[in-house]
Amino acid sequence: MEAICKDEPIEPQVFQHQIVENVIPHIGSFLDNGYTTEEMKMQNEGRKILHHPSLKVSCTCVRVPVVRSHSISIDLVTKDCLDINMVKEVISNEKGCRLYDNPKENVYPMPIVTSNQDLVYVGRIRKCLIHENGISLWCSGDQVRKGAATNAVQIMMKLIGLEI
Repeated sequence: MEAICKDEPIEPQVFQHQIVENVIPHIGSFLDNGYTTEEMKMQNEGRKILHHPSLKVSCTCVRVPVVRSHSISIDLVTKDCLDINMVKEVISNEKGCRLYDNPKENVYPMPIVTSNQDLVYVGRIRKCLIHENGISLWCSGDQVRKGAATNAVQIMMKLIGLEI
């Protein structure tokens, strides 16, 4: 921290780049397809949990300097167009989730809010700008207490009416 305060260069010791005041879009090893092992793990875990071998997931996993809680941005495309208020209601009634979604009051999921407890906070819920049947949302939850990939899949399944 002293080097940061003095605006001196920091020599990385654990990661490929300095992690303080930084975000590194590289977790795991790079594969021939350009994705990392962690990114492919996200797709493969979803396929396994949903029993859906053709599920397509495209993500970028990023290392962020927080002590606890993983966060994930989700763009979910469903067969039918979903009403945002219905999505919020479903999430607010879901065991294990907390709807935390009031951007006008700066209320949205963040690791500093979600660490050291079992709930997954879901917010920033809005229509996707790319697909007419898409919903975009942001989740944050303590990965030690409950895994981020599992949370994302459980939320997605609930929204499309599937059970685990």
